[in-house]
Amino acid sequence: MSHSCQHISRVLVALFCLTLPACQSETEQKKTTETTAPGDEVVLGTESAQRGYIKEAVVELTRRPLMDTINAKIAYDETRTARIASPIAGRVVGPIAPLGDAVQAGAPLLQMDSPELGQARSDYAAAKADLNLTERAYHRMKDLYEQGIAPRKEYEQAVDALDRARSEADRASLRLANLGAAGAGVDERFILHAPIGGTVTERNVNPGMEVRPDLAVPLFVLSDLSRLWVLMDVFEKDLGLVHIGQKVLVSVPAYPGETFEASVDYISRTVDETTRTLKVRCTVQNLNGKLLPAMYASIEVQSDPNDLAVVVPLNALFTEGESDWLFVALGDGRYQKRPVKVGLRFKEKAVITDGLMPGERLVVDGALLLRTEEETE
Repeated sequence: MSHSCQHISRVLVALFCLTLPACQSETEQKKTTETTAPGDEVVLGTESAQRGYIKEAVVELTRRPLMDTINAKIAYDETRTARIASPIAGRVVGPIAPLGDAVQAGAPLLQMDSPELGQARSDYAAAKADLNLTERAYHRMKDLYEQGIAPRKEYEQAVDALDRARSEADRASLRLANLGAAGAGVDERFILHAPIGGTVTERNVNPGMEVRPDLAVPLFVLSDLSRLWVLMDVFEKDLGLVHIGQKVLVSVPAYPGETFEASVDYISRTVDETTRTLKVRCTVQNLNGKLLPAMYASIEVQSDPNDLAVVVPLNALFTEGESDWLFVALGDGRYQKRPVKVGLRFKEKAVITDGLMPGERLVVDGALLLRTEEETE
């Protein structure tokens, strides 16, 4: 090998030795960066349009749900409801209680012209007159019998006639009392009174209408709407989770996000063989008048007040492999993907038993978007 070739070889070796440390330094630096970078973290810059689609909520302890939300229906409290028909036939005249009006017990609902009432009053007057006449005849016969003038048979006949006259007078009087029109007279004007206080929720009568006691629908429905029933069907397998006096939460589509507390007051003692469910009734206070009969509702059965848990919306969770994950907001557009353990899982929510603490900020909407961002990084 010539002198010039040896010189070139020494120069190449020297250059290789100089570049080797630099390459090693860059590799080590890269390894260090990957090690110190937070794992499973997604960062959205301040200018990222994706931030507007992310919704967060502070994790709080709430009462542990025991079962899926149950479909239910609001109904009248039948112990505070009256379906009113007329006890007598007639034609409607005069004012009629308006639909939606609040009335007191005993208030007039409508007036009718009723020949039947006139006949009942006439029968009562005739029975009273007959009773007075029979009583006078009885006293005369009694005096004659006690003086030995009248025979015993005629006296017994007078006693029997008096008993029959009294019975007929009592029957006629009771007939008028049942119509709410006690007293004598020949007036045919009948007034239908409210048996309870409440709101006129249904009215099926109009001026001039001919009314009979056997109409298919009631003339009025009166109900005290300050308390209502909530009716639901509970599956046989969940019966052990429901008991008398238990508090439940009622929600209706008319007021999203608002709940009303109700109390279980009746559980059916029979199971429907077709649906394998039992009828359960709850009572709910309705002092603000927001709830109305026939509204659809949903009921959430909860545990005791001191049984608290971390409950998250089901759409905040996603599955990778055999594990459940969610995103926790760290602030400044940083979101950490975190594995969690799920206890009870329902249609719209899940109970977290490990991996999430109260006070942390949970991504409740947008988890799928963050997963997409994670995959593209």
